[in-house]
Amino acid sequence: MPTSGPASYDVKSERAYEPDSLPYAVVRITPQAEGVIAEYNPRISGTFPDRRTPKELKFGIGDIVAVSIFESSSGGLFIPPEASVRPGNFIALPNQPVNTKGYISVPYAGRPILAKDKTPDEVQAEIIDALKNRAIDPQAVVTLVEQRTSLISVLGDVNNPSRFPATPEGEKLLDVLTRAGGPKSQGYDSWVIVERDNKRGLAPFGALIYEPSNNIWIHPHDTIYLYREPQTFVVFGASGTQGLFNFDAWRLSLAEAMAKAGGLQDLQADPASVFVYRGETRELAARLGVNCDRFAGPIVPIVYHINLRDPAGYFLTTRFQMRNKDVIFASNNPTVDAAKAMNFFRLTVATMNDPISAAVNVYALKFAIAGVPPSVVTGAVTAPVATTR
Repeated sequence: MPTSGPASYDVKSERAYEPDSLPYAVVRITPQAEGVIAEYNPRISGTFPDRRTPKELKFGIGDIVAVSIFESSSGGLFIPPEASVRPGNFIALPNQPVNTKGYISVPYAGRPILAKDKTPDEVQAEIIDALKNRAIDPQAVVTLVEQRTSLISVLGDVNNPSRFPATPEGEKLLDVLTRAGGPKSQGYDSWVIVERDNKRGLAPFGALIYEPSNNIWIHPHDTIYLYREPQTFVVFGASGTQGLFNFDAWRLSLAEAMAKAGGLQDLQADPASVFVYRGETRELAARLGVNCDRFAGPIVPIVYHINLRDPAGYFLTTRFQMRNKDVIFASNNPTVDAAKAMNFFRLTVATMNDPISAAVNVYALKFAIAGVPPSVVTGAVTAPVATTR
């Protein structure tokens, strides 16, 4: 019989329809399964769980550094005797970059001062230690004049893509995106990638606003990429409307997706057999109780099954989140196939009776032309019809 897709018992059986069919696993959507699936929704907070503020900025190669050296009295190493007329016993060294080996130069220190990967306080302590036997109670102040290494890169669908210095007090992800001019679009179909230390976190832009845990602290050398990717899903089977649909939101539940497709057809659908087709990672599939040994590759084809004859099933559809390229399939009720079969047999019988009806009409027309009374025509027609049968 013609149909819009596989029967529900074929899907649930997990058996191969063809010898070379792709294997898959069926997972029933329960509160426990939905909770596990929700843990694997794309979120930056899961990739970077550290909630601490960034560490103090450190010098890097190319940073421009200013050094001021103080002595407690004039007549020392840096302050001449006549310095008493000056406002303060200090000398400011010319600004200098941290060289390619990570050092800066301080006169009379006896050795270059290592600045790379050190904080200003650490460099100050090293300068004081190098001068303590030469200058009169030396003190040093080291400041960052121009920051060229502790940078943050923001790329993609923002108004002002740029690379700018990290601030000493630290900034969160939304703060950094604001410095880059914010997203060009409304944001509901925008995605944010944060890359740090060869790790990459992904989340929809809306998750930064509605789920504050994703608005993480940004560290120096982080790269942020914002891009647009309209999220879509496909609906087949006994739904109100079949086709391709856009999320038009930063997230969409299964209930909302079914509503977009017009719900289920009252005279065709089996509400106990609604399926969502999706590829999941092996880790998630294993946590859902799937035997992954029969699947090759990192992605396991999963068919999620939900029973909407159960009134509580609608609560689960409001919690189950759709993902990009998901496929929803609503299976036909088994009685639909039976009705199609009966219609097929009725059509077959009607087709076989058509020649008989045509013969009856021909005999009736012949007697009518001859002017035979209707009562006689009825008897005359009955005999040929019986013979024909």
